Amino acid sequence: MGEPVKPLNIGIVGAGKISGAYLSTLEKLTSVRLTAVTDLDRARAQAVADQVGSQVSVADSVTDLVTRDDVDAVLNLTIPAAHAEVALAVLAAGKHVYGEKPLATNRKEADAVLTAARDAGLRVGCAPDTVLGTGTQTARKAVDDGLIGRPVAATAFMTYAGPETWHPDPEFYYQPGGGPLLDMGPYYLSALVHLLGPVVKVTGASSRPRAERFIGSGPRAGQSFPVEIDTHITGVLEHADGALSTLVMSFDIKAARLPRIEVHGSEASLSVPDPNTFDGPVEIHRGDGWDVLPVSAGHADTGRGAGLADLAEALDAGRPHRASAELAAHVLDVMLTLMDAAEHGRALPVTSTCERPAPVIGL
Repeated sequence: MGEPVKPLNIGIVGAGKISGAYLSTLEKLTSVRLTAVTDLDRARAQAVADQVGSQVSVADSVTDLVTRDDVDAVLNLTIPAAHAEVALAVLAAGKHVYGEKPLATNRKEADAVLTAARDAGLRVGCAPDTVLGTGTQTARKAVDDGLIGRPVAATAFMTYAGPETWHPDPEFYYQPGGGPLLDMGPYYLSALVHLLGPVVKVTGASSRPRAERFIGSGPRAGQSFPVEIDTHITGVLEHADGALSTLVMSFDIKAARLPRIEVHGSEASLSVPDPNTFDGPVEIHRGDGWDVLPVSAGHADTGRGAGLADLAEALDAGRPHRASAELAAHVLDVMLTLMDAAEHGRALPVTSTCERPAPVIGL
């Protein structure tokens, strides 16, 4: 990654579980500098400040944080239902914002964020940034270089028993705005857009096998809670260039041996590593067995926060950032359209689109 002339001062909203993954990356970056943090639970915000050092202040509220002179951009790590509300508050204060996925929980909120950013001339970035690592980017270079011929199809599978098996407060995963598709779909769909381009049509089906779940860890282990959304979703996506992707997202599968992502072309097939990680082997099959491709693109040895660093560097260089709100809004629209298609039992067009982000060439 390059180094901007001046580090971007960052304030964090939300000091929950995911913040630890970001902090471990941010402390290694010269392109950003953490200056403030806030959380509904002040003790959690204080713990983050104590971990990073005395240069980080604990703000009393989102309003307090976004109006600080030493905050240029905000890292929004709130729960999905609050993503758009916080992003709009940040933009209204004249600051850039980079948030966890999804961009919002509905199209109206996503459109409002995009409009506010355009009107204010500000940047909005959105996870996942795992697609900027060597795994997805090496696979993308293989596709772009024609190693598999003309892309024909892809498969993407995310299947396990559900986050209540490990998360001590899993209820929000099973409320509107949660579920396997909105929770994990952004990783897989962002990777598919990087690999094959935007989606133009979807069809699908979904189910809700259980009406309640039980917390499996933490101080409330054994407590039950209601399931308010479908937890198994399958779909077929048609990409603009004609390739078809088959997608399965599930919190209802105990175990499986399915690949994470495979891309099949007229000349060869690719095995792509887990898009929830930054690296991993990319394998190609030309008809005589699987061979590991050498790492050829993407950011090496990075983690969550790479997209925020890319945004900071893009600001300095005057170029588009890769983990963009436009990509995130298209991915959200694909997911919501897939849910609509499952509900109505027919194929539906995806009315949004986006540009494939620029590839990450450097290592």
